[in-house]
Amino acid sequence: MKNLLFYTATVMIWGSTWLGIKLQLGTVAPLASVAYRFSLAALILFGWCLARRLNMRFSLAEHCYIALQGMLLFGFNYLFFYLAEQYITSGLAAVIFSLILIMNIVNGAILLGSRIDGIVLAGGLLGLVGIGLVFNPEISAFTFDNAGVKGMLLCVLATLLASLGNIASARNQHHNLPIVQTNAFGMAYGAVAVAMVALVSGTPFTFDPSPVYIGSLLYLALFGSVIAFGCYLTLVGNIGADRAAYATLLFPIVALTISAIWEDYRFTTSALTGIGLIIVGNLAILKRRQLAADALPRSHPLLPWRAWLHALRLVLVRK
Repeated sequence: MKNLLFYTATVMIWGSTWLGIKLQLGTVAPLASVAYRFSLAALILFGWCLARRLNMRFSLAEHCYIALQGMLLFGFNYLFFYLAEQYITSGLAAVIFSLILIMNIVNGAILLGSRIDGIVLAGGLLGLVGIGLVFNPEISAFTFDNAGVKGMLLCVLATLLASLGNIASARNQHHNLPIVQTNAFGMAYGAVAVAMVALVSGTPFTFDPSPVYIGSLLYLALFGSVIAFGCYLTLVGNIGADRAAYATLLFPIVALTISAIWEDYRFTTSALTGIGLIIVGNLAILKRRQLAADALPRSHPLLPWRAWLHALRLVLVRK
């Protein structure tokens, strides 16, 4: 029963954070909003670490890798999603983000030397065709001023950065860096990096005191960045990373449903077909990865590249 509650909380929170990002847009620059969000989330996690008396000491080299993870996973990845949602609905942004499963496989092959099999490749191609169907109207009417295409490309770039952040997180976990503490520092580093870009670019650090902005900021920092992450990690420990990763298939559906209610998104036949192909493609990838994980020899230590892939399975990106 507890696992069901954790799973439901993870899917519902991550499925709704996309609308929270949309509510952040307006009078406050995206650079400032991202810096506010992860500064607050880092403070919450630092408070938790201090209350639990967790070890917070890391070497300079370890801090460098944590900073890399933070800038990719908690900084610029989110910045590009904030920018993207100026052009497309929050639900569509969530659908594109689900392609991170494909990007993790491709980046693993490029950076870690893992092999891509036929089923994984077919799943990736289904996902790409699905994206094409979802954005068929925008692609058909493509111009360099097309807002939908801009939003799609920004989401793809954001998802790529998140996937690279997963690789960095996998590296850190493989070197036995604790997850909660590295995320606390990582969120702080990500917030600082985005704030520095804002300062260099002359972006003003304004603040919107409206209940909508403050409420969405608190929700994204506390629920989206701390509570959902805690629920997901608990699931990984209780039911395994592969089963927990099925949340990646479900939260885009939640996001699209919310988008249809709050943003007047309309489900066309083309979009529904595309969403179905993306889900089927991701399902094929997850199934294949679970079979591959089960096939690893249990009586022998993981080879270095397999150890990295094993760690990567544990850190499918969280929103």
